[in-house]
Amino acid sequence: MKSINRRKFLSISAIAGASAVVPQMIGNKSAMAAPIDDKKKIATRMLGKTGMEIPILSMGVMRADNPAVVRAAYNSGLTHFDTAHGYQNGKNEEMLGVFFKDKDRSTFTIATKGKFNLRSDNFEQEYEDLLNTSLRRLQMDYVDIFYAHAIGDTETINNPRLIKMLKKFKDEGKAKHIGFSTHAHKPAQIDEAIAAGIYEVCLVSYNFKLNILPELDAAIQRGVDAGMGFVAMKSMAGGVADAEAKSKVNGAACLRWVWQNKNITTAIPGFTSFDLLDNCLEAAYSPNLGELDAKYLAGLKETELLFCQNCGDCVKQCSKHLPVPDIMRAYMYNYGYKYPSLSQDTLIELAIASNACSGCEKCTVTHCSSGFNVAGKIAAITPIVDVPSCFLA
Repeated sequence: MKSINRRKFLSISAIAGASAVVPQMIGNKSAMAAPIDDKKKIATRMLGKTGMEIPILSMGVMRADNPAVVRAAYNSGLTHFDTAHGYQNGKNEEMLGVFFKDKDRSTFTIATKGKFNLRSDNFEQEYEDLLNTSLRRLQMDYVDIFYAHAIGDTETINNPRLIKMLKKFKDEGKAKHIGFSTHAHKPAQIDEAIAAGIYEVCLVSYNFKLNILPELDAAIQRGVDAGMGFVAMKSMAGGVADAEAKSKVNGAACLRWVWQNKNITTAIPGFTSFDLLDNCLEAAYSPNLGELDAKYLAGLKETELLFCQNCGDCVKQCSKHLPVPDIMRAYMYNYGYKYPSLSQDTLIELAIASNACSGCEKCTVTHCSSGFNVAGKIAAITPIVDVPSCFLA
C-alpha cells in the first residue's frame, strides 16, 4: 500500500483553510457592499410544489465563517441559504442565526440537514433534539426545508420510524417542507421517495461528470412530475483536478451546465470570499451554457477530477469491504474543498482508522469508474484521523 509523507500531508492540510470549494474564475469585483443591481436580475424557478420560488443561484454555507460574505450574497439577491446541523460543529447555523435575526423572514429561506441513527433505541428523541438544537442556533421557529441528511441506501427512504419523525416535524411547523440529501443510488432513491409521498425536495449531487446522467435525469423528471423539487450540490465536481489544487475547474461553466436542466431549481455552491461570490454571480447573470463552456466541459469529461461516482463497485472489490466512496468523499473535502475538519469528521464517523488498509500487500480495487488510484487516495487521506483537530481548519 502506497503511503504519503506525513509532512507533505500536513502541509497540504495546513493551507486548506486558505481556499474554498468554488474554484477561482475570472473577475475580482468586490460584492462586499454591493446592492442588488436592477439591471442584473437572477432568474428564479419554482421548487416543485413547495410554493418556494428561489434564484437559480443559492449559497451553500457549509464552510463559510464570515458573515460579511453571507451579507454580500443576501445583498446581491440570493435568498436561499443551505446549512446543516453538523457544519462547523454548529457554528455555521449559529452564524446564520445572528445574521438573519433582524431580517424580514419573508426575504430569505433556510435549509438545514440532520444525520440520524436508526439503530438507536432513542432515535426519535435524538432526532427531535437535533432539530430543536438547530432551530435554537438559527434563532428561528422553523426552517423552510429540513433534509434527512446523506441517506446512503434505498431502504432508509421508506423507513417507518424516519417517515413518522419527518411528518411530526412538518405537522408541528418546525419544518415547512421535508426533503432528503443523497450522494449515491440516486435514481432508485428518488423513485423510493416518490413512493413514500412525503418528500418534497431532493438535494442531489449533480454535475457534468456523472456517468449515470440519462438514468438520473429520467428519475428527476419522474420526481418533478410527482411534485418534487430538486436542488443541486457538488456541481463543481470537486473544484480541482489534483491534490495540490494547481488545476482548477471553471466553476462558471459547471453552474451553467447544471442550469440547462430546467428541472434543477437551484445550485448551492459553497463560496467563502467576495471574489468567489462574484464569480458565481457572473454565471448567474449570464446563465446560458455557451459554446466555449460546452467545449471546455467536454474536454474535461474523461479527465480525472475529485468527484466520486458513488457507483459502489469498489466496495465489492475491496477485500475489507471498506466504504470506499465515503473515503473518497472525505478526500474531496480535504483536497478539493480545503475543509480538513469535515474530512476528519467524516472518517471518524465511519470508524475509519489511519491504517485502514494495513495487511493488504496489494489493493484489490483494480477498477474505478472515476479513474481513481483508490489505494493512493486512501493512503493520502486516512492519516488525517490522527491529526489533532486544533491543527485543522
